Amino acid sequence: MPIKSVPFAILVLLLTPFTTAAQAPGNDGAREQDKAEIRAHIESIFQAFIEKDIPKLRATHSEDWRGFLEYSDVPIKGIDQYMESIGAGPDSTWGVKDPHDGMKSFKITSFDVLFHGPDLAVVSFVADVQSRGGAASTLRILDVYARRDGRWIQAGSHTAVHPEAIERRISSPANVSPQFRQEILRAREAVWRAWFSNDQASLQKMIPAEAVAIDAGADRWSDRAAILEGAKDFAASGAKLVNLEFPRTDIQVYGRTIILYTTYVTELETQGKKSTQRGRGTEVFVERDGQLVNTGWHLDAEN
Repeated sequence: MPIKSVPFAILVLLLTPFTTAAQAPGNDGAREQDKAEIRAHIESIFQAFIEKDIPKLRATHSEDWRGFLEYSDVPIKGIDQYMESIGAGPDSTWGVKDPHDGMKSFKITSFDVLFHGPDLAVVSFVADVQSRGGAASTLRILDVYARRDGRWIQAGSHTAVHPEAIERRISSPANVSPQFRQEILRAREAVWRAWFSNDQASLQKMIPAEAVAIDAGADRWSDRAAILEGAKDFAASGAKLVNLEFPRTDIQVYGRTIILYTTYVTELETQGKKSTQRGRGTEVFVERDGQLVNTGWHLDAEN
């Protein structure tokens, strides 16, 4: 049957596989030049971060850029939000604008490009990065590239820490800045003072449901209910805390878990008589929803 006599609907069905194949994603050798241009563009972005070249960082991303960076909570929309997110905003003093922070070197270890038509590419790659402070990480990135006015530009991205890097990070000791150390010490002292003053509202916020405590001289381990009840019993006894000191505290941080190794001195007054107790302790805190909570401790007392 001559092709001109074939009904139009059938002709469309016959030709559809061929037209679809022509428009399907391609990764053939004919696009090697495009791949090379895209990779060079990505490497130029990394280099701009290293050199803190803010104009170049802006120029290599589209005005309508969309996506997520490593610590994004919500989608970033547009170039202005992107620049703010990397610390390159007009009022920023961190990130790209901090001379002591940011990237020192990079190495792309895995790279793939898939084209969708002539002017759209999805790029997946893995990169090892080294920070100026010496920390190393591995990033897993998916970029969206668009060809506009004959040139490839990054129009979107999703940057995340590689799962293996996350495992390394949470199992390695973190540096504790002086500011964070003071925050930890304040949280620890707040728990102790809340217990001695029977501040039930504060204790319920600072001590989570899963807490476990081993107190000096106690026969049983305490759960959260027992800890709160102990604070009530102390207040009912009429005793008062006169002085509280922590002569020595060493801190380890792994991910969001904080371990304190401490010595303590408490001075109590009961019916006009004062007594002093000294001991050692191991305390565990976890950073949860922006707050440090005390998940457990083990105290002993000097004889």
